[in-house]
Amino acid sequence: MPLNFVIPPLKSTLSAALQSKIDQKTKPLGSLGQLESLALQIGRCQNSLKPSLNKPCILIFAGDHGIVEAGVSAYPQAVTAQMIANFLAGGAAISVLARQHDIELLIVDAGVNADLNSHPKLIDVKIGKGTQNFLTDPAMTAEECGKALQAGADQVLRQHQGGCNCIGFGEMGIGNTSSAALLMHRLTGLSLVRCVGRGTGLNDRQLQHKVTILQRALNQHRGATEPLDVLATFGGFEVAMMVGAYLKAAELGMLILVDGFIAGTALLVASRLHPHVLDYCVFSHVSNEQGHQTLLHQFKAKALLDLELRLGEGSGIALAYPLVKSAVVFLNEMATFAEAGVDH
Repeated sequence: MPLNFVIPPLKSTLSAALQSKIDQKTKPLGSLGQLESLALQIGRCQNSLKPSLNKPCILIFAGDHGIVEAGVSAYPQAVTAQMIANFLAGGAAISVLARQHDIELLIVDAGVNADLNSHPKLIDVKIGKGTQNFLTDPAMTAEECGKALQAGADQVLRQHQGGCNCIGFGEMGIGNTSSAALLMHRLTGLSLVRCVGRGTGLNDRQLQHKVTILQRALNQHRGATEPLDVLATFGGFEVAMMVGAYLKAAELGMLILVDGFIAGTALLVASRLHPHVLDYCVFSHVSNEQGHQTLLHQFKAKALLDLELRLGEGSGIALAYPLVKSAVVFLNEMATFAEAGVDH
């Protein structure tokens, strides 16, 4: 099932020149804070002293989860398909934010439990109508997981071939915080209660039920410990596609904008397969979902925003994108001391 991605570490040949360019701008050293480290990272990703952001795109991968049958979500499974219709109609939060910042938004049907109407912005690569209930069976077979990984990679390649060099991944799938919590727990060894959150807004009683159900699932699948086995056992089709998408984007040298908790757990799987994928990632925000701060600590990452979001959809990416754009603009357009005739 493993796909043969080749992900090199970021090139360091321009690091000194990029840092010098940043330091020569008309400002005290380091005074633009995270924007400076962001500009350095983007320049290294593109191996350029004049990086650019071309045709930014957010892919929302959507899929349903069999575990919803066990009552782990406050919302019914039908909401997944209903929200896709909302995305395509332009009425969702991510639709509005992507439109505001001129970011291409595409929806990928990875495994929604519904027959969706065709739409120019909808890409149908459905693996199946939702995963199996992992309380009893693995969420997907090894073959299905491999197909999902490849499909995610293919969608990124398609965008790259169209000129995109900056990409982010959102998700939609009722029940996918349960999937994400188990991926995080099994791959990090952190306690389950640190990984499980309220998802769509569970109350205390519902949250405890969710923890109980997920512990039962863990007991059922004690043998799943390797990253791809864990993904196939507890993941969703949309999560697996995101894993393949992260790996392909890094292989292609694209700048990757990372959203919240579920997108982060997909990245966790990807990073356990190819650690250098993290070199290409910008972490957009700290989610308000339980466990995301801990997950960022696992990545040794500092997020750009902390707005107490827990929406998913790629919403944090769209909100952080202007900061990414600002890092590129100051690097390319801000005057140096010599150019401005300013003493320093």
